Amino acid sequence: MSENPQNPQNHENADEAGTPEGAEGGRTPEEARTPESVRKPEAAEAPEAPVGDAVADDDVPEPEAPAVTAAAGSESTGRRRLASALWPPRVTRAQLIVALLLFVLGLGLAIQVSSTSDNSALRGARQEDLVRILDELDDRTQRLEDEQARLEKQRSELESSSDQAEEARRQTEEKEQQLGILAGTVAAEGPGITLTVGDPSGAVESDMLLDAIQELRAAGAEAIQVNGVRVVADSYFTGSGEDMRIDGTKVAAPYVFKVIGKPEDLEPALNIPGGVVQTLEKEQATATVQRSAKIVVDALRPAKRPDYAQSSSQ
Repeated sequence: MSENPQNPQNHENADEAGTPEGAEGGRTPEEARTPESVRKPEAAEAPEAPVGDAVADDDVPEPEAPAVTAAAGSESTGRRRLASALWPPRVTRAQLIVALLLFVLGLGLAIQVSSTSDNSALRGARQEDLVRILDELDDRTQRLEDEQARLEKQRSELESSSDQAEEARRQTEEKEQQLGILAGTVAAEGPGITLTVGDPSGAVESDMLLDAIQELRAAGAEAIQVNGVRVVADSYFTGSGEDMRIDGTKVAAPYVFKVIGKPEDLEPALNIPGGVVQTLEKEQATATVQRSAKIVVDALRPAKRPDYAQSSSQ
């Protein structure tokens, strides 16, 4: 039995047989029967990157790289600015003046510390020794004030005297006696002390005796003789031990100093800490001081006429 080409059912069967997935765009019968509103959308395929735009993972810059580079550049710039601000130094006049003042202040402090160092002989002195030194300074001040008062009195007597010529002559004679005592051309007597220096080991040097003379003069000694030699302003000491000489005259131990002056000032001046007595004792020498109400200084020096100096008074 042959097919009827005009049979509609046969055409329908033919279409179904020719389209296995269904008649509507290749959809299955289930998909065809499912409404459009409830169908699941197909996953969209990710577009492929063009071959020319492909970049290797290693070449992709990290996000922090630009920030690190910027920070390093900023730090380098800050260092350059700091270096340019510090060198070369820019010093103003005001800064130089302040630096100079600070230097002077530091130098003054250093000198002050040095002057009050532990090497000072008075730092370890006892209280009674310090009091004695202060009393000695007060006595020196008093002597200077007395000398000033005496000179003012002489001036007043000259100005008020009816016979000024006779008063001037009297004062001149007194002054001659005083100058003769100081020059060693006139004998003198008065209160004072006797200093005896023993030197059994021969360790006493000439400078030690000279230090004793200077200390006595500073304490107010008016006349001094040592072993029969008058000591004056231009006296000198040489040698040591058995060859000790004063003004060229040989003297031997014990050295006996006869000194006219105020005993209350002379004795403490020799016994101060670090003074004459302690210095001699360190050299294994002995030093004894004895006060006396009457000391006679009778060693004389010949009057010496100056070769070049002349009086400037008319």
